[in-house]
Amino acid sequence: MDSNFGSLLKSLLQKRSLSMRKLSVLTGIDTATISRIVNGKQSAKPNHLKLFAEHLHVPLAMLVEAAMLDGSELERERLTDLHHSINTIQDVLTSSSNFDPQFTTERVQQELVKYEQYARTAEGKQLIRDDFHSKVEQVNGTGPFIEKLNRMFEQYCHEDINPEEQAVLGSGLLYFISAVDIIPDYLFPIGYVDDAIAVQLVMERLSQIDDSAS
Repeated sequence: MDSNFGSLLKSLLQKRSLSMRKLSVLTGIDTATISRIVNGKQSAKPNHLKLFAEHLHVPLAMLVEAAMLDGSELERERLTDLHHSINTIQDVLTSSSNFDPQFTTERVQQELVKYEQYARTAEGKQLIRDDFHSKVEQVNGTGPFIEKLNRMFEQYCHEDINPEEQAVLGSGLLYFISAVDIIPDYLFPIGYVDDAIAVQLVMERLSQIDDSAS
């Protein structure tokens, strides 16, 4: 009996007119392994999911969620970490010879500084309120940082928030809304990588504001 993930993978192969053998050539995953995954006899591992997402041109989040329904407890835990952890994403990026974490973080920081100033304007505030939810819908409400971004938006809209914290939160929300792509997608098919770094930097800035206020 096919697993939920196996059925999804089979459907994606059919849509793209790909055989398991062709997917094996593209991904470097043994054909027998792909066959076992499709037929529900083997769970897909995180590295399998990343390769499937890249070569089948689908969001990794979608494959992770399907695989989590079928996997063992340990495998679900690993996939959950892959889906939600900033540290996991940064570790993968750091392992890439094309990724300079210091350079990338500095680029993201530069964008956040610009967005923080824009978030203080009436136009920036209106853009956040008007476009945040539509951007969440655009990504189908999925992704490693959607929950965190939703909490940031709620905090941003709170009537008692001070202007400095609101501007910092607004910078991260504007970054998400604008879909700036500093890191090329081919480096990591999960997407949302820039947002991961931006969210982390926003949290650090808020922590610094809290420390200075206390």
